[in-house]
Amino acid sequence: MSKREQEAAEYLEKHKIIDLVDNLTSMVFFYRPDRPQEFLIDQLEKLKESKVSQEYSPCLFNESNLDALFGILDPCHQGYITHAQYKEALKTLGVKNFNEFPDGAGEERISQETFRREA
Repeated sequence: MSKREQEAAEYLEKHKIIDLVDNLTSMVFFYRPDRPQEFLIDQLEKLKESKVSQEYSPCLFNESNLDALFGILDPCHQGYITHAQYKEALKTLGVKNFNEFPDGAGEERISQETFRREA
């Protein structure tokens, strides 16, 4: 790899460009908007707003998707999942930076609310 290629790779990694493009591409395939360019612009604007307000961040999964996943992990409706289930679910969702030890991790009882908040 040339020095220029190495610098480009470091830049992309530093600014998480590949992750951003992967997420946006997945969203386009998932939602299949009629106007993909406008959809992408809207998602980038929402992302920019979320950086300022630290609230909503555009993502592929919404709360109902997270609730459905939690339900699959908790088929007996106990109201909690194990720490291992929590970590594996977030990795499966593609969440790279998450709280490794959220509320309830020590007791192996991670609630749906905690799972949703962390995801």
